Amino acid sequence: MTQIDAAQPVIHVVDDEAPFRRSLLFLLESMGWTAVGHESAEAFLAAQPPFPPGGACLVLDIRMPRVSGLELQRRLQAAGSPFPIVFMTGHGDVELAVQAMKAGAVDFLQKPFKDQLFLDTVERAVQISLERYAATRRHQSARASLDRLTAREREVARLLALGMSNKDVARLLNISDNTVHVHRQHVMEKTETGSAADLARLILRADPAGLD
Repeated sequence: MTQIDAAQPVIHVVDDEAPFRRSLLFLLESMGWTAVGHESAEAFLAAQPPFPPGGACLVLDIRMPRVSGLELQRRLQAAGSPFPIVFMTGHGDVELAVQAMKAGAVDFLQKPFKDQLFLDTVERAVQISLERYAATRRHQSARASLDRLTAREREVARLLALGMSNKDVARLLNISDNTVHVHRQHVMEKTETGSAADLARLILRADPAGLD
């Protein structure tokens, strides 16, 4: 069993052709990558591999018996999977590959492909996974900060982030200026923000529509 270091990128290869799968795993491992093979889409789903902080990607054959690569892509998307996908296609599968790209795949490689092209594509997919992971962490951190606020504090925070003054917020919510001032202090302390602009950025990280 492959030992996985969560700090390193992990490449999952899903292909029902064992010799081809093994050759890709050998190539990846010879370049210092951590690589894990799966004989089918069902095997990958059963393994439920976690997404490592060091990044990852899924190299996926587009045509497989029972559950196809496209079907696995649909299932992973429905589950909110963070794994970027690089599809491998055979001759005549370009139309399917275009469909996969439209559904969010990073790229597709037509078999047989050159080793360097494969490695470059995998490296690009891993970089995309790291960017997605960082964005997800920022989103989760922002949500956690805002979750510390009471319902009234969230209301005040949103109005302040929209650029309203304490007096405007007090008038709109029918509360005193002093009460708004107290809420504002609590909001800034709990969210560790120093200004309305910082607060706006935090709210938008948590929810892009948060200030609509």
